[in-house]
Amino acid sequence: MSTVPNIDLNDGARIPQLGFGVYQIDPDETAAAVKTALDIGYRHIDTAEMYGNEAGVGQGIRDAGLARGDVFITSKLNNGFHEPDAARKAFDETLSKLGFDAPEDDYVDLFLIHWPLPTKYGGDFVSTWKALEGFKADGRARSIGVSNFQVPHLERLAAETDTVPAVNQIEVHPYFVNEAVRAYGAQHGIVTEAWSPIAQGQVLDDQVVEGIAKATGKSPAQVVLRWHIQRGDVIFPKSVTPQRIQDNFDIFDFELSPDDVDALTELDKGADGRTGPNPDTFDMIPD
Repeated sequence: MSTVPNIDLNDGARIPQLGFGVYQIDPDETAAAVKTALDIGYRHIDTAEMYGNEAGVGQGIRDAGLARGDVFITSKLNNGFHEPDAARKAFDETLSKLGFDAPEDDYVDLFLIHWPLPTKYGGDFVSTWKALEGFKADGRARSIGVSNFQVPHLERLAAETDTVPAVNQIEVHPYFVNEAVRAYGAQHGIVTEAWSPIAQGQVLDDQVVEGIAKATGKSPAQVVLRWHIQRGDVIFPKSVTPQRIQDNFDIFDFELSPDDVDALTELDKGADGRTGPNPDTFDMIPD
């Protein structure tokens, strides 16, 4: 079994660098997918209130026969609950859906603000963050962080609150390296987590990626995931196909050369490479 490295967070916790993502996995299929991933060796599951499958994550962990403390669980606050009282109720619901009833198991390892929503709530994500500080203070969120925060959003938190986010989960892949946000994180002790790590598959038929894959004897997806690992980001690829879940895990038995890493980084297209929305303008609040 591959050994997944851990990364130290700024609050003393440790996070597995490779996780299993459940974005867009049907709630009815989530428990089985999570169990498959855990059986393979994953010990980090990334979910969100918006995904609607937190209950399946908890069930999958129980079905795998693992103790709560053996799995690192991340969830994220839904966009409709940024006001502090709503955030507290939503967080309680997250813990309820995960379904770990023993008091010592009733926590998440990491809880994030999913989107900053600077055009909603009067632009106030600071009071939301202070609600998350409360979840950390009472131990029900072992670490807290943000997702899709741009540098000005992070600077505002630094100016107006006491807690530096442990992580910032942002879109990163070879077509959109998002380097300014990554660099701010590195400078301030905020670990970068990369969502859409293979650009929803768009990078996999790139000639540069294919050439490195052929030279290393690995698949294009494994090459790109390995690029993330060597750059120090946390990733959580998603699949419901057992063989692909296994393949995504098998990225620790080879290494890319510095030239290969640079060649993949140079594929950056800037903002044109985004696969998801721009955090400065994204304002969706689910029904």
